[in-house]
Amino acid sequence: MKERFLMPSTLTKTVFPYRYDLVGSLLRPARLHQARADFAAHKIDRAALTQVADEEIKKIVDQQVALGFKDVTDGEFRRSWWHLDFYAGLKGTEFFTPTDGWAFSGGESRAGGVRVNAPLAYNPDHPFFAGFKYLQSIVPEGITAKQTIPSPSVFFPSEPAHIINDYYDDVQDFYDALIPTYQHTLQHFYDLGCRYLQLDDTAWGMWASFAHNAHEKVLQPEWAVQAKEAVRVINAIVADKPKDLTITMHICRGNYKSQWAGAGAYDPVADYLAQLNIDGFFLEYDDERSGGFEPLAKISANGRHQRIVLGLVTSKRPALEDESGLRARIKKANEFVPLADLCLSTQCGFASTEEGNALSAADQWAKLALVAKTAQDTWSDAE
Repeated sequence: MKERFLMPSTLTKTVFPYRYDLVGSLLRPARLHQARADFAAHKIDRAALTQVADEEIKKIVDQQVALGFKDVTDGEFRRSWWHLDFYAGLKGTEFFTPTDGWAFSGGESRAGGVRVNAPLAYNPDHPFFAGFKYLQSIVPEGITAKQTIPSPSVFFPSEPAHIINDYYDDVQDFYDALIPTYQHTLQHFYDLGCRYLQLDDTAWGMWASFAHNAHEKVLQPEWAVQAKEAVRVINAIVADKPKDLTITMHICRGNYKSQWAGAGAYDPVADYLAQLNIDGFFLEYDDERSGGFEPLAKISANGRHQRIVLGLVTSKRPALEDESGLRARIKKANEFVPLADLCLSTQCGFASTEEGNALSAADQWAKLALVAKTAQDTWSDAE
């Protein structure tokens, strides 16, 4: 019988992040790919596309529940991009297609970007709200519908990231406009019944990568300024959130067709992350690109008991990890973080863009099953 780490048994409700959790995106099935292509070609209307998405989302929700997950997502099935669809749905923005994509480890991504061309503001008719209402309507009793949206710091204007500010003369005004935009958006999700929301954030991973590329363990001045602004903006957004709304952050170094965009340990950004007043972090740790667990001690030392979800199982490659190896790494992380504050997941979603990663649906579900089983074999409070 495997050793399990004993946890307090006095919990009266499910705490998120859960001991085994999932990042968000899932591989799109062939039927949904075809429906999206047919819609783009004007062969079917929006209602027909929505119907296909609804049916396929119901299937993957049922599969997540069958694996034992206490929170489920819609797989981001209604999106093309993990981030641009959200930004383009806000007031004051428009989607555009730049001449080039982003640089990844295996080449260049598909091109896409968002331009700010008017006052940035919350959109009460944002399509993500309708998507969440459907997800909320199909989750079984006792299961939490988890909503994912990109973090505000990813939306900081950047030519290389194809986030273009054509409206604000003072970038500080843009940062300030993000705060009420996100506050109203989070409140609307809450009013619809959302109690678990995740901010997906590549900015921290890339800032760490920039420092790594410069062989520094601290951020260079231009990135330090943005990191400080990110802490200010995010903390302002969550300052008055409802107490029963869990907000976590997933930090990523890029995920496009199983390729990555950045590499570097968390050391240069750990002090900033420790200042964020959120409930937990999902952190990439599936290979050497993420460095060691030592920086986690800074987050853990802030006294907030934020749960740290170790992304030890890769979503980029089909080979299935060994459970004993995962448990050994959890024990290693425990040298820097109390076990009560640790959880397990894949390092990222399986389809940050609609193209998806280079593995099969069977591989995907096997990975998620492994995450659940490893956690159940590790923590006594993991059902």
